Amino acid sequence: MDDTATFEINPPVDAEMGKRLAAIQALGHPYLVAEQDGVVAGYAYASTFRSRAAFYRTLEDSVYVDVLKRGRGTGRALLGALIKHAAEGGFMQMIAVIGDSRSRDVSIAVHNAVGFIEAGRLTQVGQKHGQLLDITLMQRDLSAI
Repeated sequence: MDDTATFEINPPVDAEMGKRLAAIQALGHPYLVAEQDGVVAGYAYASTFRSRAAFYRTLEDSVYVDVLKRGRGTGRALLGALIKHAAEGGFMQMIAVIGDSRSRDVSIAVHNAVGFIEAGRLTQVGQKHGQLLDITLMQRDLSAI
């Protein structure tokens, strides 16, 4: 995990990813996988934004595209489908927490392309590989879909 797009320090093992998938599906939240030529090109899911009951109609998105599959529209397609599933599920808002926003112009652009707006930036809230990292917060209203 040399990259700073995720704030994971160590790559999660398959069992951990399975637990995360099961937890998201148990809540009825969408978890999508994109394949290209029979190989996983990326995945996206929406999870609970905050655990307090008042946030029950707000989700946080996560989108990951294989480094070798980037630049083909996979992230945008996954995010667009995720938004549609969330809106159809009765959710009202989706939040993006984009890690290391200083070098994540592509992630910000993809979110902008599907209707997210920048809601703020938190500076030096993460640390990885000896670097202090920012995050960009973006928001998408799902009620108009």
